[in-house]
Formats: sequence, C-alpha cells, structure tokens
Amino acid sequence: MKFKYFLPLFLFFLTTSCGETHSKSEKKKNAIQSTETQKKISEKEEKNEKPIETLNTQSVIPFLFDYEKENKERYVRIITDYGNIDIELFNETPYHRANFIFLTKQNYFDGSVFHRIVKDFIIQGGNSDGWDIRKKRQKIGYYLLPPDTKKGFKHHRGIVSMPSSDIDNPHQFASPYEFFIVVQGPGAYHLDGNYTAFGKVIAGMEVVDKINQVETDEKSEWPKRDVKMKVVLLDR
Repeated sequence: MKFKYFLPLFLFFLTTSCGETHSKSEKKKNAIQSTETQKKISEKEEKNEKPIETLNTQSVIPFLFDYEKENKERYVRIITDYGNIDIELFNETPYHRANFIFLTKQNYFDGSVFHRIVKDFIIQGGNSDGWDIRKKRQKIGYYLLPPDTKKGFKHHRGIVSMPSSDIDNPHQFASPYEFFIVVQGPGAYHLDGNYTAFGKVIAGMEVVDKINQVETDEKSEWPKRDVKMKVVLLDR
C-alpha cells in the first residue's frame, strides 16, 4: 500500500523538478541572448553616434584619409528654391571629395546660402551670417585643406571648385566649408592651378544660371535675398 502511494508522488516531484530545471535553463538562455543582443545594439549605437573630435588643419588630413576609405559616395544634390543642382565629385581629388561628403553627412550645408554671386562668373556657397552655421563650424572644427590642382581638371563651365581661405597663407590652403560653381562659358581658365576643381554639375545648370542672376549688393556681392540650400546624397 505504501508503494502504491509513493510512486505517483515520486513521479509528480520528478516532473515538477524537470519542468523547473527546463524553465531555469530557458530563462538563462534568454538572458544570455538578451545580453548579447543589447551588446550588439550598444556597439552599433556607439559606432553611429560616436562624437567626432574637433578637427584642425593638422588632424584633418589623417581624418579624411580614413574617412575616404569608408565613405565612397560621389553624387550629391543641392536643393534650392530655384530648383535642384546635381553634382558628381571627382575620385581624383580624394580629400576634397571626402570633405564634401563628410560635411553633407554632418548636415553642415543645410541652411547655408549662396553668399557670393558674381554675374556671368561664379556662384559661391556654404557660408552664412547666421549663428546656426557658425555653431556647426565650431562643433566640426576650424581647418584648412591643402590644394590639389595637378589632376588635370580645368575650370570649365559647371565645374565645382574650392576657394582659398580668407586667412592669408603662403600655400593657398582652401576654405573647406565653401565651394563655387563656374558659370562663365566656356570656362574660367585663369583659375586653373590656383583652386582645386573637385566636382562638376551633371544636372541643373539652368538652376545655377538662375541663381547667378539674383540681385546682389554691389559692394559685397552678397544676394539681397538669401538663396538657401540643403545638400543630400544621391544613390548612384
């Protein structure tokens, strides 16, 4: 009689024990998976949100050297109230291409303006008298880029080039936050050898011409009406 009652009781405890063991094992497995998943998410967030160190003229070339290897985009679109301007950046000028892509990804150009317009010559953009653009520069850093003028590119109409810095320097280092587009036809060849041509307009040259006709202040060549821009990457 005792064995008769003992056997069901034993089976009950055995089943319960196995269930608890299985449950604990599953919880432990889930906890490990959850930890690993969270670790991967954290690593991804850290990679994507890692703050960029403030750049200067000494650190920018090593930075762009590495940045250029991982960021191969070459096509951008400048969006304005007058229409869109599509640009192809040259692989032959890797630091200037990488610099423009870097600034685009930092949303630096968004809200900046074409601040200098010379009729039938150029339109120049990337600057602004607004505090928001100044804050972006402060965050990214103040630096200059060395010229790269020996790649055979001439300043044909539609060429995108980088102006020299306002800071007087013997090597004609360029202002990395600004660029200009040649309007003059067939080109402004007197600029060859002095400024780095690093891209060209592939669509929207009629928009460039419209902007070039905007009324400006005679002394400063600054448009009387802000021509704001937004720059985005193109998938090609």
